Amino acid sequence: MDIIRLSDPNYRKRLASLLHRSAFDPVIDDAVAAILANVRANGDAAVADFAEKYDGVRLSPRDFRVSAADLAEAEAAVDSATRETIAQAQAQVVAFARERLPKRWQFSPRPGVILGEQFAPLDRVGCYVPGGAAPLISTVLHTVTLAATAGVKEIVVTTPPGPGGKVNPAILYACQTAGATEIYRLGGVYAVAALAYGTMTIPKVEKIVGPGNAYVTAAKRQLYGEVALDLVAGPSEIMIIADSAAEPRFIAADMLSQAEHGSGREQAVLVTTAPELLEKVRDELLRQSAALSRTACVKTVLEKGVFLVEAANLEDAADLASQYAPEHLELMVAEPAQLAPRIKAAGAIFLGPWTPEPVGDFVAGPSHVLPTGGAAKFFSGLGIEHFFRRMSLVSYERDALARELPMITCFAKNEGLDAHGNAAAIRFDSMN
Repeated sequence: MDIIRLSDPNYRKRLASLLHRSAFDPVIDDAVAAILANVRANGDAAVADFAEKYDGVRLSPRDFRVSAADLAEAEAAVDSATRETIAQAQAQVVAFARERLPKRWQFSPRPGVILGEQFAPLDRVGCYVPGGAAPLISTVLHTVTLAATAGVKEIVVTTPPGPGGKVNPAILYACQTAGATEIYRLGGVYAVAALAYGTMTIPKVEKIVGPGNAYVTAAKRQLYGEVALDLVAGPSEIMIIADSAAEPRFIAADMLSQAEHGSGREQAVLVTTAPELLEKVRDELLRQSAALSRTACVKTVLEKGVFLVEAANLEDAADLASQYAPEHLELMVAEPAQLAPRIKAAGAIFLGPWTPEPVGDFVAGPSHVLPTGGAAKFFSGLGIEHFFRRMSLVSYERDALARELPMITCFAKNEGLDAHGNAAAIRFDSMN
């Protein structure tokens, strides 16, 4: 746990090391590349080998896909409270997604010219659902639901198998509820590789979405171009901006909510204008973490990934947050709505003391698949628009083309592209 005070002579230097983190770990890139190459070359055989090596299950290619019998068994195993929770959360995700459905549009900016856009859903997407350290049932809802609402025909889920090759029943139930059309008991880098390259058993997808650990994140980066990707979504992180009115217990609880994810690479950062909060939150972190069930992984994050930072004022805190570009940013200040517009980069912003980050993880509506490692500076969170192709529409009448012909031929001449200019000019040759 690192406390960084304004009085520290190395304040800026210590902040710089926090701000310049990376979403990627170069140490694991070579290992990831080797797995990808093996799956690309050897398909199902490599997938089966890696399932045994990394997930401890022996699977033949015919066992990769979760069967209808497995789904029925899972549905029967899920209690009514969990079913109702899944159904309600899914409805809330759908409600938000429908508000953002892209619609065909057009306008006429000049006489004889009509411009616009149209959209079509992707045909086949892959949704990666982590399930190793924790069975992320909510990730199903925050990925598959968006694809289904967009109208994607084939929605493929891969999630790591547990003992005996079983998948968590609630994950399978959520997959059915959300609209998955195929589910594979495969996890990690080898599963993402199978989605991207395709095998004899698993047809290639057009896009891969969903969060993952540092290895999955590295794999997605290396697969860019082989398939489309959503964003960089690796180990979780949270930043909280707090003033003197903030409750230390709430701050510590929210920081620990991200520390417990399990990879040990998570980060939790407090930036406060109230120096007295630094010790109070530190003490609360230690007190509350002792009572948690996932103490081992939380302890690692407390030692290496927790930063308590003093800021001179809320403006400086907001600037620091924008530089850090957190996955999750909570504003525990007296006037959060006034501070929010100063934030220039964050995956999601949670306003006020009654909006703990887990409402976004589970039930609020926007997808919890968000950029990490500072990637919020250039990526936005997963949304329904990620599941569409966008196509420009351009229509010219004869007089409009004639009016703009001199500009077309001028560009063609300057760029040395004669055929471009001719394609427009030939329409006005005397023979026509």
